[in-house]
Amino acid sequence: MIQIGDKVVSRELFENHFICHLEKCEGNCCVFGDSGAPLEDGEVLLIDEFLNSIKPYLRAEGLRAVNEKGGWEIDSDGDKVTPLVGWDECAFTLFEDGIARCAIEKAYEDGSIPFQKPISCHLYPIRVSRLKSGIALNYHRWSICEPARLLGKKEGIPVFRFLREPITRVYGPQFYSELEIVYKEIIESSDK
Repeated sequence: MIQIGDKVVSRELFENHFICHLEKCEGNCCVFGDSGAPLEDGEVLLIDEFLNSIKPYLRAEGLRAVNEKGGWEIDSDGDKVTPLVGWDECAFTLFEDGIARCAIEKAYEDGSIPFQKPISCHLYPIRVSRLKSGIALNYHRWSICEPARLLGKKEGIPVFRFLREPITRVYGPQFYSELEIVYKEIIESSDK
C-alpha cells in the first residue's frame, strides 16, 4: 500500500492491467452481483432530483423496479445502492446491441441530466473503502472482468491509467499526477 495524502493506494493499481472489454464481457458488471451499485450520499440526492429525467431511458423491468423501490435502496449491509430488477441486474441497466449499459450515463450523454453514472461504477475495478483518516483505493478482481485484464495486459495499460477520467473526476488532476509519479518510481525501482 502507498500513502498519498489522506489516501492509501494499493500497489495493484500500478502492477495490474485493465481495459474494459465490453464486446467480450457484454457489460455483465451491470447484470451480476449481490446488490446494486454503491451510491454516495450526493448521488442519492441527484438520483432523487433527476429520476423523472432518467425514467425514459429505462427498460420496462427497470421502470417497474424504480417505481416500486425508488431510485435507490438500502442493501443488507446497510449501504445505499441502486435497486435491482428482482435479484438480477441493476434497475438502471439498458441493453444496446446485446451489451448492458447504464441508463443514468445515457441520460447524461444526451444532456438530460447533469451527472454521470455512479462513481462506484465509473471507478470500477477500484473499490473505495472509508478509513478513520481518509480512504483506501483497492483493486477488485471479478471473474467476469478477465477479458479486461487480458486486453489491459496486451496493451500495457495499468489499472490507474485506464481509470484516469473517473479518478480525476473524484479526486482531481493533482492526485492523478501523483499516481503517475508513484508509477514511474515503481517501474524504475523494478528495472533495477
